[in-house]
Amino acid sequence: MTALTVTLVLVVAAAGLLRWRRPAWYWLTFGVVLATLRVLVRYASVMDACGLTVPPSRWRLALARMTNRPAPESRPPRILRLRPTRTGLVLRLKLRPGQDAFDIAAASDRLRHSFAMYGVTSRELRSSVVEVRMTGYDVLKRVQMPAKTDTRPMRVPVALREDGAVHYRDYRAIPHALTLGATESGKSVYQRNLVAGLASMDVALVGIDCKQGVELFPLARRFSALADNPDTAAELLDALVTRMEGVYQLIRAEQRITADTPDAEIAADIWDLPDHLRPTPIVVLVDEVAELALFASKEEEKRRDRIITALVRLAQLGRAAGIYLEICGQRFGSELGKGITMLRAQLTGRTAHRVNDETSANMAFGDISPDAVLAAIQIPAETRGLAIAADSTGGWHRIRAPHTSLRQAVNLCNRHADLTPGLPELAPFRPELNDAAATPTPVTKPAPATA
Repeated sequence: MTALTVTLVLVVAAAGLLRWRRPAWYWLTFGVVLATLRVLVRYASVMDACGLTVPPSRWRLALARMTNRPAPESRPPRILRLRPTRTGLVLRLKLRPGQDAFDIAAASDRLRHSFAMYGVTSRELRSSVVEVRMTGYDVLKRVQMPAKTDTRPMRVPVALREDGAVHYRDYRAIPHALTLGATESGKSVYQRNLVAGLASMDVALVGIDCKQGVELFPLARRFSALADNPDTAAELLDALVTRMEGVYQLIRAEQRITADTPDAEIAADIWDLPDHLRPTPIVVLVDEVAELALFASKEEEKRRDRIITALVRLAQLGRAAGIYLEICGQRFGSELGKGITMLRAQLTGRTAHRVNDETSANMAFGDISPDAVLAAIQIPAETRGLAIAADSTGGWHRIRAPHTSLRQAVNLCNRHADLTPGLPELAPFRPELNDAAATPTPVTKPAPATA
């Protein structure tokens, strides 16, 4: 009896220590079993307390009266499947007649407290079938990406969502995106994860970093073109527009619209072309969009209009030509001038880290979801990397990218430097890497000589 007591004490102590220091390990060893039992035992009573049950049907009441039995109880949604995951539980529920998926979503906070889980989210899979995802711990506190992810061409895993799922940046589904974030909000880390994920793919990276290239130039071995000032950026964007027009001419020439060609083989973008004819897709990363929109003279205003016009053209027409935009900035508002709201309208994907003003959050999510605006301005300053991700469908969720140092991103880009394509239109903007550029110039004053 003493040995059993000691064993139980050691097990409880180990569970408490794991829950405090390693919540992911605790969930995989103890938490998943306890949570599964808690959900199965409490399910009927919790659903009834949350108002997620329906009264018995008339034929069941009539059958009970005919057989002189007690009246049947109200029924909760039926559990189709309960699947444990590495971060929580996934329930697939079959709704009863008269129930709606919104009822489950509205009761998610009550379900979280009742089942003693960290978070509960729901989404409708199809008519009358809802998936409820429960997380057993704060997965965004210490982000650990799964070992295996569903990586496809032009689809990059960049962050982890609050429900434990992986957040992907899929350029085929969402060609252009806007990423906002104040200083020290984690925007640069998010961008590094994006570049690191794209480095191993057959894609050309084009960077525009008007902070003299301090953010993107260390990754230059994987970039086919790089601009570090607004003048070079204007010329680079004009070259991209020229390439886009050339790609459309290629698609027209290979469109295959003759009468003896099946409809499924007709080409409308580069992904419908044969592999040997398909141009290399391009991802354009703009590190600070406000620097491209500011001006202080008439000449700079002309350059600004030229840059914004090129960006709008690429956002409107670039998808079919395989040119995708990733616009980043600390501040994004209508005061940046004409064309900015037109550019924003073409950026389907929206990601906002901590912002310093509500206007930037409104520019990101005002036309998508008011709840996302409120969530974006409530991100605490000490939680770097936490962001709100949304798209034009109105759905949004909290995400956090794993911390990737600049050295780790540079090592990945150097490892895949042989995949950097040389594009003739962008050859003048190819970053030059030589010993002089690699040697940093000292900016501090030398110490005075002592006698």
